[in-house]
Amino acid sequence: MSRRSNGEARCPRCRMHASLCLCDRIPTLHTRTRLVLFLHHREDAKTTNTGRLATQCLSNSEVILRGVEGVEAARFEAPPGSRPLLLFPDENATPLTEFVGSAEPITLIVPDGTWRQAAKVRHRVPGLADVTTVSLPPDGAETTYRLRNETREGGLATFEAIARAFGVLEGADAERAMDDVFRTMVDRTLWSRGVIGVDQIFGGVPEGAVRHDPRSGVGAR
Repeated sequence: MSRRSNGEARCPRCRMHASLCLCDRIPTLHTRTRLVLFLHHREDAKTTNTGRLATQCLSNSEVILRGVEGVEAARFEAPPGSRPLLLFPDENATPLTEFVGSAEPITLIVPDGTWRQAAKVRHRVPGLADVTTVSLPPDGAETTYRLRNETREGGLATFEAIARAFGVLEGADAERAMDDVFRTMVDRTLWSRGVIGVDQIFGGVPEGAVRHDPRSGVGAR
């Protein structure tokens, strides 16, 4: 199977290979906190992107593409009566835990892209310059995302960062439900690459699942 046809065989929602689709494992979480994902257009084209999958879990969410050449960035406007917070670990960020139990519902803004792309969101998107920046609590837990090499110490995949943030704001059940989806996605992808065995996949694989090995270009059960 060629790379092109391999890509065309992906589920349009979860972006997994069709036989490894995990849509039936994606929860619909109804949360008070709203997620707004500012997704760099180059990141959106990558099959290893995790931000969109996070929004699939959250009914109160939206995706805004940015960075398209010649297209002016859409201005951010928080829903009336909500408190906007920008999740990014800069040195002046306020701990997210300080907003637990906020009288106003939180609108959590999350940039998705490379570190360099994400760092520019605050200054490139109109309406974000004065938004409070927040950071996750330093719980010491390392990323479990093994599909890309993490370039920053303590760095997390976008999905992981969102799940942990919602764990803080919405409770442990929301974080666990999201973590299950993430773990399934990572394990099935690693299996498809021939890295782990089927017995190591969290939740197993669907009946009739096919392994797509990009190294050989051949699918195998």
